[in-house]
Amino acid sequence: MKKRRFTEFQIITMLKEYESSKKVSDIAREHRISTATFFYWKSKYGGLEVNELKRLRELEEENSRLKKTYADVNFTNLILKDVITKRLVHCKQRNS
Repeated sequence: MKKRRFTEFQIITMLKEYESSKKVSDIAREHRISTATFFYWKSKYGGLEVNELKRLRELEEENSRLKKTYADVNFTNLILKDVITKRLVHCKQRNS
């Protein structure tokens, strides 16, 4: 995973500077980011506080973990269904 250059706290601090009427171009130049990056962060993190952002990150991690667990269980289920189907077909062929 790519290492982040800025923490969530730093990003929110930049967004708060913008809310306090500082120009986007000045913020971007000061922190050496593009204006596109700033507006991406604004769309993603706008209006959040640090504690809300931490909770959002925790929920995203939990969601990712649950999706992986579901995929594993679903894969196991498909394999078991396949095994059962093959055994049933094999038993029917032996009885015929």
